[in-house]
Amino acid sequence: MRVAVLVKASPESEAGLMPDEKTLAAMTAYNEALMAAGILVSGDGLHPSSRGFRVRFSGDQRTVVDGPFAETKELVAGFWIWEVESMEQAIEWAKKCPNPMPSDSELEIRKIFEAADFGPEFTPDLQAREDSLRAQLETRDQH
Repeated sequence: MRVAVLVKASPESEAGLMPDEKTLAAMTAYNEALMAAGILVSGDGLHPSSRGFRVRFSGDQRTVVDGPFAETKELVAGFWIWEVESMEQAIEWAKKCPNPMPSDSELEIRKIFEAADFGPEFTPDLQAREDSLRAQLETRDQH
């Protein structure tokens, strides 16, 4: 099963404070361990919300809102995608993570939807189209 592990933002990450060498070294070692265990699919840090945008939908209307966004605890500062055998395995790996922030921080683990989760509405035709897109992405990523 695939999970997204979200690194929740902190006042430091929202201020654009970059991690120190010790934190970078610890996170690199952790990423190496995830890779060696065959769990790591991808992962990256995100710039602060002051450099981001939101697009709000209301019927046919689209409204673009510039960052920064309030409520730091609701924001994401980075993410991993992991391939794990169970949610318990994901939790165990998350507990091994060095603190990614200078202050208290939090990781959120969320299961990524699989085709079967969508039920009959995800018709064989739609599944084939989605599979084609994924194959194109894999081909593109190999170049």
